[in-house]
Amino acid sequence: MSNPSSRSALKTVDNIAVAIASNWLNVFLVGYGIWVLLPFTTPFLMQIGWTLPANLLYALYSLFCHQLPERSLFFFGDKLMYSFQEIAQYWPTNNPIILRQFVGNEELGWKMAWSDRMISVYGGVWLAGLLWAALGPKRAPRLSLFWWIVIGVAPLGIDGVSHMLNDIVAGTSGLGFRDTNTWLVALTGNVLPADFYQGDALGSFNSWARWLSGFLFAFASVFALFPIIGGSMDDTARDAERQLSRIAAREQQNKPQA
Repeated sequence: MSNPSSRSALKTVDNIAVAIASNWLNVFLVGYGIWVLLPFTTPFLMQIGWTLPANLLYALYSLFCHQLPERSLFFFGDKLMYSFQEIAQYWPTNNPIILRQFVGNEELGWKMAWSDRMISVYGGVWLAGLLWAALGPKRAPRLSLFWWIVIGVAPLGIDGVSHMLNDIVAGTSGLGFRDTNTWLVALTGNVLPADFYQGDALGSFNSWARWLSGFLFAFASVFALFPIIGGSMDDTARDAERQLSRIAAREQQNKPQA
């Protein structure tokens, strides 16, 4: 560390580490917030004719979301969500890879680049992060990793895997066990309206299951993992500050005596 240029570079790195580690939550909320909110802009971009940036966002976020239109929200149309049968009138295909490419039209409105589940999962993490920041590390409740799995991971896993198996077996036929939910009809004695049991529309069981399991996962993840991340960042900041103190002491020792 005797080389002045090496010390200068190391000080710069340590100062950056201290700044980021000390303000990691603000950095996360701003950076992640921008990332998680951009898909909400796609319907508005399409509506005003800015199709190029909208299509770039659709393509980018397709890496993180299936974007199936029957499980996504639409804006500037008659409804917030449409069934597969309604979408098939404009985009007739049974291939999910092609189906996900449908972004909407002037009749149905324009699709968000997030599906409903991804809104609850990704958006839920951001909302939970805001709540965690408002409460502060000392007042915010803390979940153990066991309860994170029970409350957050298990419901999302059960719902997500069952949907995936349903889609593999039944495709877009609408006859799969998660399409008709006949098991739920039998379990509840068929006391609820038919549109609650079938399909993916807002207010249906499938819709509620995706929204609730996503938000449960998001909030459980924040209140289980953020304390761990915060502790690690505190350690990183302290280590960098000690390194800066050692560099300052060495520079003081090497300073020419008057």
